[in-house]
Amino acid sequence: MIRTTRLPSGLAVVTEEMRDARSVCIGFFVGTGSRDEPEESAGASHFLEHLLFKGSDRWSASAIAEAVDEVGGEFNAYTSKEYTSFYMRLLAENADLGIDILCEILSRPALRAADVDAERHVILDELAMHADEPADVAGEQCASALFPDHPLGREVIGSEGTVEATTAASVRSFFDTHYRPANMVAAVAGAFDHDTVVSEIDTRISAEGGQRPVRSAPPARVVPVHVAERPTEQAHLVLGSRSLDRFDERRYAAAVFNHALGGGVSSRLFQEIRERRGLAYSVWSERSAFTDTGMLTVGIGTSVDNVDEVLSVAGGILEELGTSGITGRELDVARGGLRAELLLAEEDSGARMHRIGTSLLLHGDVLEIEDVIERIGAVSSESVAAVAAELVAAPRVLSAVGPFSPARFDPERLGLVAKS
Repeated sequence: MIRTTRLPSGLAVVTEEMRDARSVCIGFFVGTGSRDEPEESAGASHFLEHLLFKGSDRWSASAIAEAVDEVGGEFNAYTSKEYTSFYMRLLAENADLGIDILCEILSRPALRAADVDAERHVILDELAMHADEPADVAGEQCASALFPDHPLGREVIGSEGTVEATTAASVRSFFDTHYRPANMVAAVAGAFDHDTVVSEIDTRISAEGGQRPVRSAPPARVVPVHVAERPTEQAHLVLGSRSLDRFDERRYAAAVFNHALGGGVSSRLFQEIRERRGLAYSVWSERSAFTDTGMLTVGIGTSVDNVDEVLSVAGGILEELGTSGITGRELDVARGGLRAELLLAEEDSGARMHRIGTSLLLHGDVLEIEDVIERIGAVSSESVAAVAAELVAAPRVLSAVGPFSPARFDPERLGLVAKS
């Protein structure tokens, strides 16, 4: 059963009990991500993600590591475009430890100048690592081409310049503004008592108030081609277009469309490009949704000699789906696959915690899993065809990383049209 309680501080607590579980997963979701940062502070959310596990005055970084290791737990954090998450998974008998540490670092972090300086070097190394991964570069370039001159098009991690410019004072200011209870959700899944968890969190969160960031939608303009010339053995390609926002009721039809396009091993992209033609090892499609827009991406890693054929095949599959929709068999496979993914995830306390936490933070409520499955099951071939036609008709961009110049790709020949 899913239960939600709003504390006097403004913090929302959502829980889902798993009676047969031995574990508990505790997460805090902050409703601020990379799109909510001023350009000069790009990467601030990610920097904070690194710093909070450095501890507080009461919990040092080494004390946190020792305490969690002693009970066989695990902890981590990540930053996305629109929120940041911190979580711990432990045995249920150690739930109070996880609650204590997370509440402490999310309400009273030390944010020491020495830690900022040390972590700066770690993040600069992380930037260099991503720059060495051509597939990562291709994906980041696609976002910047779809959302030029907008925070959604920036890298979550920031840039070398903004990371270098970060100070303890600027980090503290960002934390004080955004890490407030009313801009946060605590989510817990596993074996525990809801009222006890709520009481434990309530006694540890002393701050009050806060508000969600005010966001501006990206303009319509896109950049048709974005190329990074690299001496790679393989070409890394990402085709992208704008998609549905997270509140659009057609998102279930869009999920089915994505599954048929490239979301599974039976998908058209995988079967045609990898299985039948042997043109690529890696081929996939993905749908991302934000507050006011979304993105649909197709990624392919192929040999340089196969680039033209791969782009032609992928473009043809997209156009065919946009014109004719999916078959009845593809509809059955996609609905069955999405249903199974949801149910299999229900066996893991971490997956359940993530679902209920992000749902409450991003949508304002949490659907029972049966309701989500019912909505997926209600998707029809006609609704998928309508969504497919809209998404395929949207202006498309190409991000490429490999041993070629931008002049290698002709936007008109590739059917890439940018809106003015």
